[in-house]
Amino acid sequence: MTSSITVEKEKLENPPLDIHFLGDRALRQPAKRIAKVDDSIRLLAKEMLQTMYSSYGIGLAAPQVAINKQLIVIDCEPDNPANSPLILINPKITASSKELCILEEGCLSIPGVYLDVTRPKVVEVSFKDEQGKPRKIKATDLLARVIQHEMDHLNGVMFVDRVDNDLALTQKLQEKGFSRGAVKPVKS
Repeated sequence: MTSSITVEKEKLENPPLDIHFLGDRALRQPAKRIAKVDDSIRLLAKEMLQTMYSSYGIGLAAPQVAINKQLIVIDCEPDNPANSPLILINPKITASSKELCILEEGCLSIPGVYLDVTRPKVVEVSFKDEQGKPRKIKATDLLARVIQHEMDHLNGVMFVDRVDNDLALTQKLQEKGFSRGAVKPVKS
């Protein structure tokens, strides 16, 4: 599945959008569905990709740039020019595996903090692409994790809300200057 939006995978001096950080209210708002996929949505996806690549990220959700829309961009291979990014509009997880896996996650909105999170190993997702066409994919491994991580942002959830090791969480957040009070624990 290739994206029709082309973006140079490079670090821009001045990315088009500003990433918001843990503690910002914009990150805790549930995102609204996108009613119509048009040029403004494609431009937003392009700017989100440019911002993501500029920050050395592999995923970015619109709420992270204070835009309250159900749009996420993902590129698990940012160093591979042949790999097209994935753009998911109004994504919905339709199935997930009972098998779970624990992997370390990080987030552009919480720079420098990396902690273990437990998530389903496989997910099936339905969404619209940047042309407004309905799509469905089955994702495993890193892609499945990134999709779940970014979709959490659409619901105002951040990965630190899912961390079980409270001691490590508090320590890492303090090390990087983030408030433990900004975490809103969720049970999976």
